Amino acid sequence: MSPRQACLLCLERDPPALFEAALWIAAEHDPHAQPPQVLADLHGLQVQVAAGLPSLPLRELAQPLLRRLSELDYHQDDEGPTRPRHALLHEVLRWRRGQPLSLALIALELARRLDIPLQGVNFPGHFLLRVPGADHLLDPCGGRRLYTRDCRELLVHHLGPQEELGAAHLQAADARTMLLRLSRNLRQLHVQQDDHLAALKDAERVLQLGPPNLLDHLARATIYQQLECPQGERYDLQHALLLCEEEGMRLQLSQRLRSLDRAPALH
Repeated sequence: MSPRQACLLCLERDPPALFEAALWIAAEHDPHAQPPQVLADLHGLQVQVAAGLPSLPLRELAQPLLRRLSELDYHQDDEGPTRPRHALLHEVLRWRRGQPLSLALIALELARRLDIPLQGVNFPGHFLLRVPGADHLLDPCGGRRLYTRDCRELLVHHLGPQEELGAAHLQAADARTMLLRLSRNLRQLHVQQDDHLAALKDAERVLQLGPPNLLDHLARATIYQQLECPQGERYDLQHALLLCEEEGMRLQLSQRLRSLDRAPALH
């Protein structure tokens, strides 16, 4: 069974095995990543975290869990450019540096093992967490509480002052949504590293995990262009054109397709 198949099978479980699925995504990029071993080794971190938690009801332990991870030196990658290793879970566990989503996935798995209620929130630009029913969100990078005003400021920071905070920004994220975001993050990071073969794996996974999406087809088309694969580029441009409703972009896509058709065949 391939890592991709193992990842998708994790989503079919009830409940989905989110953390293991994310490990199989890492294994798709790094043959040395061994998800079963990482799952077993995580018990050591679980013991360390549990030992530092206060004697409180389980519902009140989410923030202490995040603070405990911070005490154990798990932090956001803020030293230099973000790299793929900051999104690959086995590397995040090794180096204790990761993107907010990666740190959140670790926290969610530990919370699951310790019966602490916690869920992901697919907030734009910075993945967040919350205890179901709470009046605030939690930053996976240290456990800071964020109330409505904090969330509005965070949204403006990432998307600009024209964006208004709405209920859609605060919805809980299911396992598939989190894996989609992880795959898109990795796609972008691998493109930034000029590793287009790795980015192609992520782009393919994105389209397997989610419904057809204009931007995801365009992203893969650009990767195929970098890899000098006109057949793949044409396929994604055609599908992007079917999904596009903006007339100006439809014109651009049509022109790009015509230029591909006029390109000389490679022999």
